[in-house]
Amino acid sequence: MFGVGAATRIYLAPGATDTRKGFNGFYGPVRDQLLCDPLSGHLFLFSNAQRNK
Repeated sequence: MFGVGAATRIYLAPGATDTRKGFNGFYGPVRDQLLCDPLSGHLFLFSNAQRNK
């Protein structure tokens, strides 16, 4: 479990994301689609096409 501070934002990525890519695969969508810094400390939520992961 981890703590979330008052300044921490939670972002939900639209659409399906290939969740097999690992950190490097998520870095691009966070930077390009969400226009955020992946190392900012905020939380970024992704889902696969079936919406079960």
